[in-house]
Amino acid sequence: MQAVSADTLIISDVHLGSDLSRAREALRLIKHSSFQRLILLGDIFADLNFSRLKKDHWRFLSQIRKLSNPKRGIEVVWVEGNHDQGLATLMSHLVGVRVYQEYTWTFAGLRHLAIHGHQFDQFAINRVRLSRFGTLVHLQLQKLDSEKKRFSRLLDGLNTRWLRLSAKVSKGALEHARRRGIDRIFCGHTHIAMEAERDGVRYYNSGSWVGVPPTFITVGEEGVRIHQYAGIDDRDPCQERSDVAAKAADLADETDLFAEPEDEGVRC
Repeated sequence: MQAVSADTLIISDVHLGSDLSRAREALRLIKHSSFQRLILLGDIFADLNFSRLKKDHWRFLSQIRKLSNPKRGIEVVWVEGNHDQGLATLMSHLVGVRVYQEYTWTFAGLRHLAIHGHQFDQFAINRVRLSRFGTLVHLQLQKLDSEKKRFSRLLDGLNTRWLRLSAKVSKGALEHARRRGIDRIFCGHTHIAMEAERDGVRYYNSGSWVGVPPTFITVGEEGVRIHQYAGIDDRDPCQERSDVAAKAADLADETDLFAEPEDEGVRC
């Protein structure tokens, strides 16, 4: 089982509502990991059309709401991405999580900043309508693609490389961090996990949960690490359920997705 233990867990670009979304895997990672802070680093949604959300997508949101309960003692932070714009008020009510444009915190004596990264992408800023139209077209193409969505994922990667997003976002983010006196800056948006350094400032990109493999970041005493999600062992005690119990849980999810759980002996 690939469970992690860290002060901060960072994931971005889950794109709930997209056929490419690996929401089930992201949910497993969150359930089986230990952290004090969870940062959802933007583009958690593909667009604002909630009718696209599937059962696994609602389960992911339900888990976020559970973690935001003050009794859990976990800080949950939602940083707005370009696909999330307009959701701040809704998300604060739906899942009880405050939404930020950018979020700063201090750990191990270093200043950290989380910002989605579209702010450093001039195409996304200057051509909002065209960008949204492109998103709609891509979502429709996913419906026509094969079960493994190879063509859709290829298009996603080609789009990133054609726009040279990694270079543009990393350059803009590093300059933004330097002006703000930040030691480490974290972005998403490009869907490509990477790290870079300039003038003593470290830049990290958390990648996405639409590609293969999905990627995420942890921040802890050992430093900052970029991980490739390798799956969760299905024999983990938190997942061992009979078929009857599993069906009952599915029914409960459908009838009351956002019900608060009772005290649990095992954190799943």
